[in-house]
Amino acid sequence: MSSKAHTALVELREDLDGDVFAPWDPGYDAARAVFNAMIDRRPAVIAQCAHEADVVRAVRFARELDLNIAVRGGGHSVAGMGTNDAGLVVDLRRMHGVTVDPAAEAVRVEGGATMSRLDRATQPYGLATTGARASTTGVAGFVLGGGSGWLERSCGLAADNLLGVELVTATGERMHANADENPELFWALHGGGGNFGIATALTLKLYEVPEFALARVLYLPEHAREAIRTYREVIGSGPLEASGAVVCRTGPAAEFVPASLVGRLLCCVLLTYAGSEEDLRKLAEPLLALPHESEVVTAVPYADVQCLLDAPPGLRNHWSAEYLSGAPDDFVDVFCALADTLPAPTGTRYLLFPLGGAVADAPADHPVPYRNAAWAVHPFGHWTDPADDERCMGWVRDVRAAVRPWSTGAVNLNFVGDEGRDRVRAGLGPHNMWRLGVVKRRYDPDNVFRFNHNIRPL
Repeated sequence: MSSKAHTALVELREDLDGDVFAPWDPGYDAARAVFNAMIDRRPAVIAQCAHEADVVRAVRFARELDLNIAVRGGGHSVAGMGTNDAGLVVDLRRMHGVTVDPAAEAVRVEGGATMSRLDRATQPYGLATTGARASTTGVAGFVLGGGSGWLERSCGLAADNLLGVELVTATGERMHANADENPELFWALHGGGGNFGIATALTLKLYEVPEFALARVLYLPEHAREAIRTYREVIGSGPLEASGAVVCRTGPAAEFVPASLVGRLLCCVLLTYAGSEEDLRKLAEPLLALPHESEVVTAVPYADVQCLLDAPPGLRNHWSAEYLSGAPDDFVDVFCALADTLPAPTGTRYLLFPLGGAVADAPADHPVPYRNAAWAVHPFGHWTDPADDERCMGWVRDVRAAVRPWSTGAVNLNFVGDEGRDRVRAGLGPHNMWRLGVVKRRYDPDNVFRFNHNIRPL
């Protein structure tokens, strides 16, 4: 380390109210670990910021030393975009405050908060907003990337509920973006991710969700086709408050899985409903009438439903997605055939979930080109043994290839890793790239924030 860098690091330690880790510090390895165990990078410095002033100071430190900057919120990026080698990581995890304004039906969320903190804070008021399908996901990255979850059919994408963003720019300046202040930047933040600055806080619209219920029904593979077709009809004829997913996986050792089915391939239909258990039971009747192995139909707090698909940190992960124009019977046949090849006995999961409703009806102007999709397929590989890497990653690629005849070509970038420039264009919309590039040029002309699904300055 040069004398200049050493001096700058000493000053950073003195200036920050948060913690600073260098490779020789105790706690460095724990601080650099991210959700995906396949990512093993060694930043030169990790700045665990305590507040916005710390973020400003950290950005200026990196610019002074010409260090690459990665921004860590929840650390959930499958591509490891919240870290880097030999650069600075601006770690926001200590900035996790959530302030609910029930009268305004709005919430302010700091940039390092996870979905669980948001959901637990709003739940006592009977309020919620569209959140990720995993409680450990970082709110900021999720929302700025578009944001798909159980409430999207009735409440829209998470980005559709964005009321304002507080940012630190690439020059270390603080600014706000909303519909009236820096409106073009605000438009770009509805799907453009972390390309334009570090989001230190977001304000989101809330909705009344006083009740929530779910039905979880397990089927053997031989009944999966009929179960999926029935679920498709339930969603198609039901209210927008109904959502959920088909989840294919090997049976875990869990209370809802009969002991004889642990480790066997199963098809689970998860029907979620932003309403009463009584109304959900009526919706679920066609699913419960089919041959099945177990069923759970119950009222449950929304924040608890958000934890259903949580996976522990430290697993090896590889995910992708295809957004579909529909789910006709021939697609269902292909989907089930692919489920039969799911890598077992890993924890890999294979999801099919519905869109439509408020997703399709919200402003089409935002850079989220997958609004017109009716369904999405999400192969979600996770496993423990490095020897399974190619088998699991290859299966994800095979799923994408097999369902492509029904794909709209667009994709939610929150669900994919580093899949190349063409996928970034597909996730933002080719027609939006010029406009996004202009915004990038204005707020980050040097492409400082490039550890992301990157938009290059025009």
